[in-house]
Amino acid sequence: MKWFIPFAVISAPAVADPCPVGPDHAARLDQIIFELGRANGPQAARPLSQELWELWLDAPDSTAQAILDEGMAQRESFDFIGARNTLDGLVAYCPNYAEGYNQRAFASFLQRDYDAALLDLNKALEIMPNHIAALSGKGLTLMGMGRNDEGQEALRGALSLNPWLSERALIREPAGTDI
Repeated sequence: MKWFIPFAVISAPAVADPCPVGPDHAARLDQIIFELGRANGPQAARPLSQELWELWLDAPDSTAQAILDEGMAQRESFDFIGARNTLDGLVAYCPNYAEGYNQRAFASFLQRDYDAALLDLNKALEIMPNHIAALSGKGLTLMGMGRNDEGQEALRGALSLNPWLSERALIREPAGTDI
């Protein structure tokens, strides 16, 4: 019976009121990305990257926030199936919230379900094309699938928005170019 209550709480938003439009962070996101491009090193970029995460993780309402927080807690405790199930509820409730897809993709990626991860990352990027973490995640996912050239392209796209990502160490120069 214990499992029924959390499931009912997580499932309830899908049949209740629709997810509201979340806060509009677009101007601040654009400003942070601009500042990342001007940062003089990873130390200067770190607080900007942290602020990006705070904005991305700011769910549209308290119901969505509770679902997101629960899904992330499950993922952090290595309950990837539980996390994906919880985040299924989030994307059903808030289908226009990019971070719901990004977090579900991360849970899928950790399970090495790259096909599911890629679908969610593409959806997150459709909603928010400058979502650096989703773009970086897409690069890593494609590389996990053995699609290295496409993965490199996605990572380069993420690095064009934030040149201080740790994933920059994974960039390889294209064949035939001088380093």
